[in-house]
Amino acid sequence: MKEISLHILDILQNSITAGASLVELCITEDAEKDIFKFYIKDNGKGMDKEFLKNVTSPFTTKRTTRKVGLGIPLLKLAAESTGGGINISSELGVGTTIEAVFSYSHIDRQPLGNIVDTMFTVITAYENTDFLYIHKSGDREFKFDTREIKKILGGVALSEPDVMAWLLDYLKEGEAGLTAE
Repeated sequence: MKEISLHILDILQNSITAGASLVELCITEDAEKDIFKFYIKDNGKGMDKEFLKNVTSPFTTKRTTRKVGLGIPLLKLAAESTGGGINISSELGVGTTIEAVFSYSHIDRQPLGNIVDTMFTVITAYENTDFLYIHKSGDREFKFDTREIKKILGGVALSEPDVMAWLLDYLKEGEAGLTAE
């Protein structure tokens, strides 16, 4: 994967597959402290200790269609190549949290990529899952919570064309606000 947003998409899909009804994504960019990190926390079915111990191996997967899972191992490699790493905690029946830390200025740190499209895709494709998305950059913060949006919409689906257009614009504006002068 060439962008961090693709790693994030992979982990978000893992959370959805694990039956999560709520997934939190928090991205923190701190150039002064030379840290780029994100965590994804879900309330899915979680992993047992044995599976968790081996989850960074490409030959550990719960998929039945193939015997390899490269998402977490590739994320681990990407983070470690910048002097960072990953931390995963999980409890059966409670959920999973994965944190990835990168050196912000490292030449091998992948760009964030199109996080707007990543979030827009999961939000509109998985309406039965709620998403809390927080992106911090320096002293600025953008926060988006589908639970709040659904409450305001009063039953109107997030996949309605007018709502989707608004969601995309809102995500774009929120992300642009992190870097606006």
